Amino acid sequence: MDQFLLYGGFFCAVLSLILCLYACSRVGGFIKASSGLDWVNIANITGDLASVKKTIQTLNNRLNGMNSPKLADQELMMQLLQNKNAPASNGKISNVGG
Repeated sequence: MDQFLLYGGFFCAVLSLILCLYACSRVGGFIKASSGLDWVNIANITGDLASVKKTIQTLNNRLNGMNSPKLADQELMMQLLQNKNAPASNGKISNVGG
């Protein structure tokens, strides 16, 4: 059991060292890639990301049906327009209802 704990701890330490070196290399690459940016470029990138996010959100809403037109409402409006534009048969207005 002691051997298992010794080798297990050693393996965890080596694995954490490798992951730490990998993370440091990624952060270093990011710093090197973004060293030439100034505040105007960062503001432009932020605006572009916001517009892309809004576009993706709109597309997802369309795909999920949340942004689809209400067909029943459109059909009702078309019927009302057709009835409004149709001439009366004898020119009289009939009272419907009670």
